[in-house]
Amino acid sequence: MDLSIEMSSSGMSRHQLAQTLLRTCLLKGKFQLRSGQVASEYFDKYRFESDPQILFAVAEAMQPLIPKDTDVLAGLELGGVPLATALSRLTGIPARFVRKTVKSYGTCEIVEGGDIVGKRLVMIEDVITSGGQVLESAAQLKEAGAEILGVLCVVDREAGGKAALAAASLELRSLFSFSELRRLADRSSA
Repeated sequence: MDLSIEMSSSGMSRHQLAQTLLRTCLLKGKFQLRSGQVASEYFDKYRFESDPQILFAVAEAMQPLIPKDTDVLAGLELGGVPLATALSRLTGIPARFVRKTVKSYGTCEIVEGGDIVGKRLVMIEDVITSGGQVLESAAQLKEAGAEILGVLCVVDREAGGKAALAAASLELRSLFSFSELRRLADRSSA
């Protein structure tokens, strides 16, 4: 069995990537959301992050969103970690992994993988909804001595996250908004 993964151009168009993401991740049924609300659809982001072909197609598409003077890609626990790793592999920019809470053993650090003091970093997240966790992590990264150049995500759910980040002077660059993802996928299936 060949375990190598082709890291070069996936050849996937933006339309194809949108279709693939929705086909792979958009589930229909009855789902309880973190807010307590019940939804008939759920975007299961871990389905694209656990598929190496889709993950690397997403990383390739995200690569141009990275500011040129970035020193470190900071993947937020949990979904940002595989994205930061894939982007690091493609760009050669080192990755760090940002925990939601400091672990109580070992290094007892909020950031794993190396120093961030004085580094210009980009925060990497899979999906942005309200932006709450990103804002918390940004405060911790700044306190740890990093300069934050911005936030990259795959999907902006358009639920207030972009405005919340902008209010904190954090620029959000998303590969897709959720409405654009649907529009691209619907257009190609019509």
